[in-house]
Amino acid sequence: MPIKDIFKEVEELKHSIENLSIDALKDEMESNPDLLLLDIREIQERVSLGTIPGSIHCSKGMLEFWASPASPYYRDYFQEDRRTVLFCAGGGRSVISTIALKNMGFTNVAHLELGFSGWQKAEEAVEDVSATSRWIRRPE
Repeated sequence: MPIKDIFKEVEELKHSIENLSIDALKDEMESNPDLLLLDIREIQERVSLGTIPGSIHCSKGMLEFWASPASPYYRDYFQEDRRTVLFCAGGGRSVISTIALKNMGFTNVAHLELGFSGWQKAEEAVEDVSATSRWIRRPE
């Protein structure tokens, strides 16, 4: 069996989830103060490039463990019906992660189709994470 083309797979999977445009995400950010906006990129990407203001970091590798109430890693901001929007760099990892949350039982999830790179290209506000990150070594 040949290895799947992940990009083709992601495009097919998009048909089973809600894909948000940048404008749609901005509207949700303005109208829903309870929105959970998850940056699922690696921490290095977040620190180096910044992030969408108001987002919370949860790497793709820890997503299911942080989202499961049965897990010792559970984070209580994950709630079954809370509006949750995920983003990664280009919209691929967030497709897979959105489906993972849906498969876990989350009912109100979507992803930012163009990802953080699309957000940057649209010249939207970017939070400088390096200024406050505990993952940056600073001179003492």
